[in-house]
Amino acid sequence: MADLYNELGVEKTASSDDIKKAYRKLAAKLHPDRHPGDRKAEARFKQVNRAYTVLSDPKKRKLYDEFGEDGLREGFNADVMRAYKRGTGGRTTRFRRNGSTVSVEDLFTTPEAGGGGGGFSDLFGDLFGARARGAGARPGKGADTALDVTVDFVSALRGAELKLQAQDGTEVTVRVPPGAGEGDKLRLAGRGAPGVLGGPQGDLVIVIHVGHHPHFRREGLDLHLDLPISVAEAYRGAKVRAPTPDGDVTLTVPRRAQSGQTVRLKARGVRRKNEQGDLYVRFMIKLPEQDSAELERAVDAIAEHQTEDPRAGVKF
Repeated sequence: MADLYNELGVEKTASSDDIKKAYRKLAAKLHPDRHPGDRKAEARFKQVNRAYTVLSDPKKRKLYDEFGEDGLREGFNADVMRAYKRGTGGRTTRFRRNGSTVSVEDLFTTPEAGGGGGGFSDLFGDLFGARARGAGARPGKGADTALDVTVDFVSALRGAELKLQAQDGTEVTVRVPPGAGEGDKLRLAGRGAPGVLGGPQGDLVIVIHVGHHPHFRREGLDLHLDLPISVAEAYRGAKVRAPTPDGDVTLTVPRRAQSGQTVRLKARGVRRKNEQGDLYVRFMIKLPEQDSAELERAVDAIAEHQTEDPRAGVKF
């Protein structure tokens, strides 16, 4: 299995901010909405999400750094593994049990998985006995399990109710709060992997992914919208309709508006708890697409009045 740091293209010494930046860049590049039907891109997207889910969680990252992929397995108990290492001088590959060679893989086998016997608890009893238990082995909380969920852009802004299947097969209802963003996490206590040696069940961590919108773009709590306007509206000024998350508003296009000119609508962006961002509307002049002799004459008339170079002063 690929190294999780390599999946994100970062060093093992990378800071949490570096990991987040690398993830956001890859997630934007690989998002399924940008590669419809591309299974390779979708698989890579899932790998990147899994790597970020682990490395963005300090506890999971610590386990991964110490034990590798084994530390991420359901039912893994770090205390037991450390006790075993102490008892075997750090060798963790294979050991003897009742005259037979048993792999450390069996430490994670359960009867439900087809491993036979009593699974982890029986192996632990045979391996360590009372001495190992005295060395610090104790019931442990089950591993947290991650579930990636994609919600559409509008539902993420307004909030949504999702019905999902938990680790134990039961259906759970999850409320995505208004203003949820890419990579946000929701934690459901006691819905993850079973505990070890009678310990409590782990949690279900839901990682939110937000779909793309055909017109709006989000940056933090701010929204950006490219709004088409006609040549006449740009030249003469106009009152036009502009959509916002709270409904349509009437927006004033100033006289002689230029393509790319931006206006800010305060507190019309993403609302999250007690905060709300702004909406930035950028005017984009849309020309008629049909061919017409009258349009050609109109363009010629405009060109006669365009005496200055429109690209004057544009330099590298």
